[in-house]
Amino acid sequence: MVALPQDGHVHTEWSWDTVAGSMARSCARAVELGLPSVAFTEHVDLTPWAISPSFAAHLPERFRVLVTAHSTIEPPALDVAGYLECVQRCRERFPQLRILSGVELGEPHWHVDRVRALLTTSFDRVLGSVHSIRTASGDIMVDAHYLGRPAADVLRAYLAEVLNLVRSGGDFVALAHIDYAVRSWPGPFDPNRFEEEFRAVLTELAAGGRALEINTRLPMPFEIVRWWYEVGGAAVCFGSDAHEPNTVGNGFAEAAALATGCGFQPADDPHAFWTR
Repeated sequence: MVALPQDGHVHTEWSWDTVAGSMARSCARAVELGLPSVAFTEHVDLTPWAISPSFAAHLPERFRVLVTAHSTIEPPALDVAGYLECVQRCRERFPQLRILSGVELGEPHWHVDRVRALLTTSFDRVLGSVHSIRTASGDIMVDAHYLGRPAADVLRAYLAEVLNLVRSGGDFVALAHIDYAVRSWPGPFDPNRFEEEFRAVLTELAAGGRALEINTRLPMPFEIVRWWYEVGGAAVCFGSDAHEPNTVGNGFAEAAALATGCGFQPADDPHAFWTR
């Protein structure tokens, strides 16, 4: 039986959108599951999202207060000092668990100077991600973009922006949730309809020497990981994208089986990315 891999994508109370997060309880859950290590990759979302009044009306109260007079949501900045102090407390409390500091950068290619300033602080793990689509009326959250638009158009626009991110050469070691837009997909999803778009991203990602994250918020389609192997992708990592402690490590046994089925194997170092 293959040991469970590191959970390299976890959010806690230090991420602005995490309602029930707890770094300490997430560590306890990781220890309970027998995970070798965990990376707390807190959200750094620098993009103000344009929102419609109808979308704003359906936001939870704690997010509604972030809506500006210009009908945008502006996520608050990460409290880096407070976050790193919490990481250190957890390292002292859970010495049996390797705990990595980290950030998940949303659209870092749109915010180069601000990201460069943030990364003067050294983090153990930096993920690159896209949560937004750029439109004539502003930058819109992917899930909001589905409202009134054909789902296939939204996914293609999302993957085009992910391709822009990967081509940007930013300072991130792994691409998070390439299938993020599928979370809002209406009905069954067939990745083969979008093979060309997925392969374009994966080919560029492989050329840059970065890892592909197998994100377990949804079961990742087998085809995406197989395409990653076929285009020469060197490594995969695993992320639960947990926003509460009880979802740390969710679906990791199945994700590990998927990775091995596509040709990736654990390294001798249990904290390292899996390679081909």
